[in-house]
Amino acid sequence: MCPRGCARCAGHSLLWLAVLCVVANVLLYFPNAETRYASEGHLSRFVWFFSGLAGGGALMFLPAFVFIGLEEDDCCGCCGHENCGKRCAMLSSVLAALIGIAGSGYCVIVAALGLAEGPLCLNSHGQWNYTFANTDGQYLLDTSTWSQCIEPKHVVEWNVSLFSILLALGGIEFILCLIQIINGMIGGICGYCCSRRQRYDC
Repeated sequence: MCPRGCARCAGHSLLWLAVLCVVANVLLYFPNAETRYASEGHLSRFVWFFSGLAGGGALMFLPAFVFIGLEEDDCCGCCGHENCGKRCAMLSSVLAALIGIAGSGYCVIVAALGLAEGPLCLNSHGQWNYTFANTDGQYLLDTSTWSQCIEPKHVVEWNVSLFSILLALGGIEFILCLIQIINGMIGGICGYCCSRRQRYDC
């Protein structure tokens, strides 16, 4: 597969990953499918960092559409050389990939911090606090301690599952953007491009 075909596959993958990040982040606002915890301010502070909405979601749409558009770019060229335009297009995708790196990196960092600190919940003493904040993430390995969070019900499972999903999705996005940086440099420097008549299966 040539660099532009590879970019197209990466772009389509990023679109789906971005949508999933947005969905996962939105679900974090509604533990037990209830809105009152958000309105009362009883959600983990890292939920409000919009890691999936902004980092893994909105910022990822730009590189995704840029990568997809590379294959349909006619590359009119410059100075009568068509390949010159193709090289410029591939190099411009590197800039879009850097934006994707920043967005996915932000998503990964915030998700990791959210997992390490644990959820904000009502404990057995009737206090809302970060029950697992001082465990250095060890609570993740000891599920018997999760019952310390009384309300919202199953909030630990809810936060761990969704933050883990954001961590994984952000990591995949980061890898895809990193691959496109290398791919874009190769396509831009070498100027290699397949025939427009070639079809790609992703």
